[in-house]
Amino acid sequence: MNREEACNLLKDKVKTDNLVKHSLAVSKVMERMAEKLDEDKDKWELVGLLHDIDYEETKDNPENHSLKGAEMLKEKGFDQEFCEAVKRHNDAHGLARESNMDKALYCADPVTGLIVASALIHPDKSLKSIDEEFIMNRYEEPSFARGAKRSQIAMCHELGFELEEFIGLALGAMQDISDDLGL
Repeated sequence: MNREEACNLLKDKVKTDNLVKHSLAVSKVMERMAEKLDEDKDKWELVGLLHDIDYEETKDNPENHSLKGAEMLKEKGFDQEFCEAVKRHNDAHGLARESNMDKALYCADPVTGLIVASALIHPDKSLKSIDEEFIMNRYEEPSFARGAKRSQIAMCHELGFELEEFIGLALGAMQDISDDLGL
């Protein structure tokens, strides 16, 4: 499946604009991480794009989130590694992250929320107006963007990234698509 087909699948299954934007952000962060780690950037971009494909179907049963998505994606022909990364990004299942893709998706997912929340409190409400230092200061505030689990973001070290480096990489990726994200 190419990116255009994946975007069509996403938009067929996900109707919430903010969730589509979240998926776009995660896909771009995943692509950038793949480039740095010499992984398959097209595959990583697609896993980021489709990781929440089942969210609207499972929002009332979060224990099924990502299990259903992995099943849907397997039926669409995605390989085991891809489907496992989708399945393992949800803590509810208690599954360990084993592959680099698993670990990358696990930490890319919440960092996008932290970055968006940081942009939204800036007077300009723009990704281009913030930097790593601004986000790191928000990261250190436990009450800020509580849904952006710091323990997940910190998993970036398992892939060889320092925290500030990872946040800078993610911010740069999101700044590249700021118009698509409306920020």
